Amino acid sequence: MAELGYDGRVAIITGAGGGLGREHALLLASRGALVVVNDLGGAVDGTGSDKGAAERVVDEIKALGGEAVADTSSVATPEGGEAIVQTAIDAYGKVDIVINNAGILRDKAFHNMTPDLMNPVFDVHLKGAFHVTRPAFARMREQGYGRIISTSSGAGIFGNFGQTNYGAAKMGLVGFTRVLAVEGARNNVKANAIAPLAMTRMTENIMAGNIGDKTDPKLVSPIVAWLAHEDCPATGRIFSVGGGRVAEIFIAETQGFFNAELSLEDVRDQWDTICNRDGYAVPANMPDELGLFAPHFK
Repeated sequence: MAELGYDGRVAIITGAGGGLGREHALLLASRGALVVVNDLGGAVDGTGSDKGAAERVVDEIKALGGEAVADTSSVATPEGGEAIVQTAIDAYGKVDIVINNAGILRDKAFHNMTPDLMNPVFDVHLKGAFHVTRPAFARMREQGYGRIISTSSGAGIFGNFGQTNYGAAKMGLVGFTRVLAVEGARNNVKANAIAPLAMTRMTENIMAGNIGDKTDPKLVSPIVAWLAHEDCPATGRIFSVGGGRVAEIFIAETQGFFNAELSLEDVRDQWDTICNRDGYAVPANMPDELGLFAPHFK
């Protein structure tokens, strides 16, 4: 079969000055995409900046025969998000793909969590995705095409010690993705999320050794590129990826228990039925989930 290409497609990739974002940028550019490499160049905790981080990746792409421009705006403000999208418009006239990849870490056990540890993480991961995607989404709706990929995490979906701030922001991106998929459907705008496992600056302290050696960031980029392609049918879905493995994560609902006069004691006595995972359903959206109630309301 023919190789997949992105000729003429314009992709914004945030946090693309290194790690996962850099690999996404290199892969898409190698297949013909016009890439906006966004990176403020800050430290892992979000402090400081290095305006050269994005430029270095742009230079790499151009040296390999691709096309890219650098952007050093912060995703953490509405103005920064607008500026990033404007960079794409000024350089290439449109936006087809947004990959929300920028992130920081400020880990701490919850009993030691403070606003100065929580708020910046929300600002970059969750609000950052809003700030960049909102102006891009408006243009995608107008042109009748768009692909949005946001970077969630197993820390949010499944939980991880010391990461209530990060985990909450990352699970927030799942809800963000699900709603974008619903709202974008009529205009051919698809939205999906990934939960990656990769050895990067952000994970090197917890993934050193055998696991880190097997989780090259470049092994995450193929699923991101597929979700960004016009042929990909998926929307509103979540994919775990790392070390060459790709799997779907889905949110399911049990058949449950029904009593029109539900009591506290019913919940206690029927707990095993409520939690029985046999015959679970996987709603694609809120109306689908409401459909699970319908037979009981007749």
